[in-house]
Amino acid sequence: MKFTLNTNYLILAVLLFLIEVAIATFFKSGFIRHTFGDFLVVILLYCFFKGFVAGKSISIAMVTLCIAFAIEFLQLTDFLQHLGIKQYRWANLIFGNSFSVQDLVAYILGIAVVIILEKSLSLGRRMDSRSET
Repeated sequence: MKFTLNTNYLILAVLLFLIEVAIATFFKSGFIRHTFGDFLVVILLYCFFKGFVAGKSISIAMVTLCIAFAIEFLQLTDFLQHLGIKQYRWANLIFGNSFSVQDLVAYILGIAVVIILEKSLSLGRRMDSRSET
């Protein structure tokens, strides 16, 4: 893996961030807020990492999933209190404050979509390059 700038992934990350902000603003509960938002957040993180790191998509996807799982399992503890940021709304929005197996499933599904899209787009690029020769 090496550091590089990929504006396409960064633009996707910004768009997904804006969608996440809209979800947090307009949906106070329910499927879209709690499940779809978690599904999208791993895709957002993946795009953010791909915006700065050139590497195998599967490796970056697995690192992203591990980070999401680590944050989710940290919610079993009072880590926001230990960091002294529990009183801030943004900290609770970003890191969450309650563990949920449903969130883990949403993360897995989000990363699965990333892997499927990356593989299909990669296959499409290879087929296009063959037809040009």
